[in-house]
Amino acid sequence: MKIGIFGINNGPLADPDAMLDASRRAEAAGIESLWTGEHVILPDPQVPPSPVPPHYPMVDPPVALAFIAAETQRVKLGTGIMILPQRNPVVMAKEFGSLDHLSKGRLLFGIGVGYLKPEFDAIGAPFDEKGPRSDEWIDAMRALWVQEEPSFEGRFVSFQGVNAFPRPVQQPPPVHVGGWSAGACKRAVERGNGWYGFNLDVEGTQGCLDSIRDAEKRYGRPAGLGTLEISVTPPATMEIDADAVRRFAEIGVDRLILLPGAFAKEPTGDAFHAWIDRVAQLGDA
Repeated sequence: MKIGIFGINNGPLADPDAMLDASRRAEAAGIESLWTGEHVILPDPQVPPSPVPPHYPMVDPPVALAFIAAETQRVKLGTGIMILPQRNPVVMAKEFGSLDHLSKGRLLFGIGVGYLKPEFDAIGAPFDEKGPRSDEWIDAMRALWVQEEPSFEGRFVSFQGVNAFPRPVQQPPPVHVGGWSAGACKRAVERGNGWYGFNLDVEGTQGCLDSIRDAEKRYGRPAGLGTLEISVTPPATMEIDADAVRRFAEIGVDRLILLPGAFAKEPTGDAFHAWIDRVAQLGDA
């Protein structure tokens, strides 16, 4: 089992010293990957389905991961997730291609379609047809990352006669599709190198994996994508020990991306450091 940590850019870990301390500690302990969360803005006052209060700090993921990349050597750098249709795919391809280049091939590019309409409205991004736009964004970004002479023709984005260097080290960086809707399952099967489920216990994960297997039967999976890698963040309240790791592994989970929960309230304290050391050992469980 690969072990990652979620929220390296959020809450108390948004502090630059805490972020770097946790990242260095995680790498030294053997943690496989560090993952960011994202919301560009949050509704104020908080209203459902907004996940956190409006004053909750979140450092922009590519900025946070570039900051971490400069101070680490091995640990992989994941977005969990980027809200894909809120951003320009050409600009995003440049940003994350640059991040993969500077980190020497450590990017795990997790994406989702988003769900907060006030956020889309403030950004000026269309809330309708988020799924089709996201599909095109993935294809367009991959074209810019790997094609010798990039070109793409779609409903929402088109380009030709352009190029962008430096290329990412990974050709292309792996795309991890977040979400458990029918559209997300289809997207993971048809376009994802991996699938990412958030806030799921073993039973919930099994239900999502059943939906993904159904989508594989219905739509087919391009051979070039290889086996779909499965990553899951369990609920913060769930005790993750060797037995829990075993149960997730038995149903096909490849990576657990764990929430620090209460341990992150003092992100440079002994309790948080001990938590990092303890969960790192679960990768050998």
